[in-house]
Amino acid sequence: MNKTIKFITSISVIVYLSSCVNDGRPIGYESDTHGRGQAKIMVDESFKPLFDTSIYTFESQYPHADVVPYYRAEGDIINEFFANKVKTICISRDFTEQEKAELLKKNVEVRSDRIAFDAVTLIVNPENPDSTMTVDRLKRIIMGKDTIWPGLKTKINVVYDQANSANFNYLSALVGEKNLPINIFAVKSNLEVINYVKNNKSALGIIGLNWISDQDDFDVLDFVKGLKVLSVAESSTTPFFKPYAGMIYTKEYPLRREIWMINKAKKSGINTGFVLFMMGEKGQLIIQKSALVPANAPIRLIQISTE
Repeated sequence: MNKTIKFITSISVIVYLSSCVNDGRPIGYESDTHGRGQAKIMVDESFKPLFDTSIYTFESQYPHADVVPYYRAEGDIINEFFANKVKTICISRDFTEQEKAELLKKNVEVRSDRIAFDAVTLIVNPENPDSTMTVDRLKRIIMGKDTIWPGLKTKINVVYDQANSANFNYLSALVGEKNLPINIFAVKSNLEVINYVKNNKSALGIIGLNWISDQDDFDVLDFVKGLKVLSVAESSTTPFFKPYAGMIYTKEYPLRREIWMINKAKKSGINTGFVLFMMGEKGQLIIQKSALVPANAPIRLIQISTE
């Protein structure tokens, strides 16, 4: 009888100890690590294709990681960050000194990392004979001072993704105005901008380069089929360039911008692990494959001779 009691007791101890183990880690062990746990992040919708691919790769590398993205407009993302509703965000700029000072007053430690260089891209319908744009003329169009396509003889309708987005903020900063004319209107996403331009000859679409940059992605190739990407020059006396990675890297394409990840999560957790992934070799290779410019990896420039 005593032997039976001892046997049952031993089994109970084994079961108890087994219940205290999770994938080889005892209960109480820090489960939220660089490669384990769930991270909620907010990303400007301009960068959705890049982050869809990056998150898929990260989760493939770390099966116990779950990165949940919310794609929003840049202004809304910043508001959510300051309201402490999200710990990790991706936008097109670093915080200003005033914003950083406001966070310091709350004893919030924030780490900002530039992960890539991007570009604002101008797209038109293939039936539009115009193929170039200067920054000066773009400013006039945005301000409603230049309203007619020379080739089409029709009104220019400028369309962007959504209010307070990175694209809208770029246009506002370009002309120094927060309130833009009525010929500039928003839809709901970069994809809707693309579809609008495909169906409207008079449209001038403003999108993030990432939506049409990855030529290895069949969905991207389908997008590009019904679009024409304009070449852009700083002025009428300077050369025109398309938003290729090399031209962004050399700063010859004038409508450049940056991609920043801003994080206030703990240094040992999954949020920080994902940021480190984006800054590391694999994340930077994904950025490069997406035909954007990685911030932490060299770009190989090849000069082609026509002789």
